[in-house]
Order: sequence, then C-alpha cells, then structure tokens
Amino acid sequence: MAKARSKWVCSSCGAEYGTWYGRCSKCGEFSTLTEVAVPVAGNGTAAGLRSSGGGTTPTRPARRVSEISEEEVGVRLSTGLSEFDRVLGGGLVRGQVLLLSGEPGAGKSTLLLTTAHAVAAATGRPVLYVSGEESVHQIATRARRIGATSEHLYLADGHDLGHAIGHLDALGPQVALVIVDSVQTIASAEVDGRAGGVAQVMEVASTLTRLAKARGIPFCLVGQVTKESTVAGPRALEHVVDTTLALEGDRQTTLRLLRAVKNRFGPADEVACFEQADTGLIQVTDPSSLFRGVREEPVAGTCVTVTVEGRRALLSEMQALVSPSNAPNPRRGVTGLDSSRVAMLIAVTERLAGVRLHDRDVYAATVGGMRSNDPGSDLAICLAIASAAWGTPLPAEVAAIGEVSLSGDIRRVAMIGQRVAEAVRLGHRRVLVPVGTKETVPLGRNAAHVVEVATLVQAVNALRGRRSGAARDSTPGSVSGSVREDADGAPGR
Repeated sequence: MAKARSKWVCSSCGAEYGTWYGRCSKCGEFSTLTEVAVPVAGNGTAAGLRSSGGGTTPTRPARRVSEISEEEVGVRLSTGLSEFDRVLGGGLVRGQVLLLSGEPGAGKSTLLLTTAHAVAAATGRPVLYVSGEESVHQIATRARRIGATSEHLYLADGHDLGHAIGHLDALGPQVALVIVDSVQTIASAEVDGRAGGVAQVMEVASTLTRLAKARGIPFCLVGQVTKESTVAGPRALEHVVDTTLALEGDRQTTLRLLRAVKNRFGPADEVACFEQADTGLIQVTDPSSLFRGVREEPVAGTCVTVTVEGRRALLSEMQALVSPSNAPNPRRGVTGLDSSRVAMLIAVTERLAGVRLHDRDVYAATVGGMRSNDPGSDLAICLAIASAAWGTPLPAEVAAIGEVSLSGDIRRVAMIGQRVAEAVRLGHRRVLVPVGTKETVPLGRNAAHVVEVATLVQAVNALRGRRSGAARDSTPGSVSGSVREDADGAPGR
C-alpha cells in the first residue's frame, strides 16, 4: 500500500506547506499551521492520474436550458427588509447559500434573527436558527428584545453537524430558511480536527451547500473574521458559497453598512444601510441625512459632495480644520478618509491654488462615521481645506463633485448623473462638476443647477474672490456667482 502523506495548512488564509513552519509566509500569522492528511491512491499515482477516465451513469441527466421553467426556478424569497433585499438583488434564491461576515458586535446575529422572524411571519413556514455560539435561552432573550417572536421560528443550539441536519429533517420539507451561526463552530464527526479548522470548515460548508441545492432551501451562514477583517478559514470557503456579504461599522457609531462582496444572483457592488438601536438593526432607506451636518448657517471648512457606495449615491459632508502651528512638522490628521490621498490633495491645494498650508496643522474628516475612498470627493476636500484656511464659508447651496489630479485638473467620475440628481434632490442649487458633464451625461432638469469647472483654480477662485471682495466692500460677494464667472472662461490665478 502507498504510504500516507500529510500537509500543513494555515487556518487563517488556507496556504499549504509540505512541512511545519512557525509562521505562515502568506498572511504572517504565527502558530496557525495544522496538519491535514492527504489521501493517496493505492497504486501511488499522482493526483489527476488516479481516475480511469471512464464515465458513469449520472443520477440526473443534463437538461436543455429552455426546458427549465420559471416555476422550477421559483420566485425570490423576500427577507422582509427592503435594504437586505436590495443587496441580494431582490431577495433570496431557492437553494442559495449566503455567507455573512463582520467584526464582533457588528450585528450579524441580530440582523439574521430579524430576517428569520420576518420570513417566518410572512411565509407561515418553519425557519430554523442553529447557533454554536449561544444557547437557546440566550438567543430567545435577544429575540424578545428585538421582537422576533414568530411561532414559526425555531431555535436550536449545538456544535455537531449531524444534529443540525437532524433538526432540519424533523421540521420537514417545508422549511423556508436555515441560519447557521457560525460555520466555524460546527464540526462533523466524520472529519478529524477541531471545529473551526480548515478541514472542518470546508466539510461543514460543503455539506450544507449540497443540502441547500438538493432541497432548494436558502441557507445563511455566519462567518467569523480575522483581525484583518477577512473571513476566517480557507479562501476556498468564499468560492463554495453563492453570496458573500460583509457587515461593516465603527463601534463608536450606530451606522452599519451591509456590502455585497460576491453575488451570483445579483449585483456584487451594492450597499445597504442600517442603524443599530436597542430594538435591533433599523434599515435606513435615505442614508444621505446621516452623512451631512445640519446647521442653519454655513461655516468655514465644510463642503458637501456626493459619494457612491456600490450603486447608491450618498450625500456627505467633508470637513477641514486649518490652524497655525509652531512645530517644525505640522500635523496632518485624517478621519474617515484615505490619509495618503488627503496628503496629496493638501499638496495640490497649496501648490496650485495658492493656499498657504506648509506651516499650519490640517485636519480632514467625514461626518457620521462614514468611510470614503471615492475620488469624486476630491474637489470637496480641497474646497473645504481652502475654506478653512481663509475662514470663508461656502454657501449652503453649493456642492462639489470631481476628482482632482496632480496637475490640478478636475476629472469626471463614475455615476455623475446620479450624483447630481441626489444633490439637487436634497436642495443644492449649485453643483460644481468637471467640464464636459453636460455634453456626455443626460441631466434633464438638473442641468440648470450644474456649474462646470475645468481646474481647481477656477473652483478655489470663488473663495478667493469673495474674501478679497469682502475686504474692499462691506457687501460680501456670492461664491456661486464667482463660480459661474470662472466657468464662462475668465479664471484668475
């Protein structure tokens, strides 16, 4: 008989090695390599050469795609949360396997428990919630707190995969949804190793996936994450499931973003917004109000822009603070933005727009705990910095959209039409956009509120003109009027 072999697999990233190492060279984690037996054919042949190549009679023959009716595919199952359905592409598909990951305390269990209650109440069919992290009594306490008390919602606890399948068999074929929390806490008695190991996670996920496809029942699996906020376990776990969602959010804020990372049955770049409350996660259908400041009078150092999260345009406010500094190296503080990109924008604003910043501390931040890497907010960040440096507020009716290059040019960004429409919908009558937007994007009635600017100098001259005008005349000038003058081809350096 052939000699049994083994390999060492990293439990964090799934990298494989022929021998043990104290540290994984792929992800850098220590003491994560576990030994896994490798099956070897009796004749000792290499992998891929063990099968004879002959075919066997399949249990289900291949079918023409035209023969599969819509009734067999089935309609999508609504989760009862319109924001959740938005990310999924309209609801759960028959036999779909969903993997939900997120930081501890983000609200994964609360979101799925709310979904389980909504599905059970709407369909009148059993919904099974299996937990390997909490007892039934602990889950019931949370369920009563958030109002998940449907009589068709069944709770079960345990760590054995066979017992979880047994609970499903006991409820019969009419089960509408199965939730497993979490896949790293369930183990199969047929596989050696601890729960959460690479072999166990793959066996549990593969078994549940086959069960979902065979019975046509949607499964929702909760996945734990590493300190890098990636799904714990082998990377192949994300390939096994149909949909991978990530629940993101800062512990200091109540905002939660549900982002689609992979989706075989819908858009893979959609985002849903929730707000965490004592009664659970509350969906936010109009999240723009969460990302902008509400004040009666405009203040210096703020500028409104429209960012894009997935396919959703969100109105947000960029804030900046500029203060004198006696330190040899003035501070640059950033919250919610990419620090390297903000440093670049500070340099462009000082070099090309003539704003003195080299001896001042500069702080830039977003509002409402939002994190943005959208280049469409570059122009708003630059204008907020210039406004803070000169102490001149922008009018409340002005919004700025555009990417700023190193040469100071304003470049177009994706979904500019949706951005402009969102800004106008929320009351902004002057929207600064890159040149050429009116010619390439159908803006409709919103075109009357669009002001095109070619460079950062044209946009910043609005602030500069008002500041100098205020010094010469007691009547302050109009920033929006200055922008219109620059857009007509009379910029001043």
